[in-house]
Amino acid sequence: MPSMGIYSYELFKFYDVENIIRLGSCGGYNKDLNLFDLVLVDNSYTEGNYALSINNSDCHFINSSNELNSVIEATAKSIDISIKKSNIACGEVFDAYMNDMSKYLERLPKEYNISGAEMEAFALFYNAKLLNKKASCILTVVDSYFYNENISADARQNSLNQMIKLGLESAIRL
Repeated sequence: MPSMGIYSYELFKFYDVENIIRLGSCGGYNKDLNLFDLVLVDNSYTEGNYALSINNSDCHFINSSNELNSVIEATAKSIDISIKKSNIACGEVFDAYMNDMSKYLERLPKEYNISGAEMEAFALFYNAKLLNKKASCILTVVDSYFYNENISADARQNSLNQMIKLGLESAIRL
């Protein structure tokens, strides 16, 4: 989050960028997400204190831009790319390195229906809200807590192509 916080803040504040669509990878936290699924992030939850640090706000759950998400959804439909809209957790540690990931999953608020995790979206969405800009996030599921499958580095890299195509096609339509 700190790196995304710096980059997105500067792009929004000093370079007059109005829209940012983050493309990245995520891990799946429920059986509804399969390897290589594309996820359009609706909301991001963090246990961290990014909002407290930058703006003295006790905010831990924030939404992406409905306007950008609508463009992405329409683009996906028009180019026949399947996406799943979901809430994700934005962590400060790569979850594969956690000593006991099950304890982390137990701490996630059940009411938010979090289905996966990545490490940047919360800071991006918070900066967009803070600076009256728009941000969204498209992710490719590259590993799963529920499915014990390992994919090669080549398969992981190639699995990002649909997400990249969707992001670029969506950006053209803004």
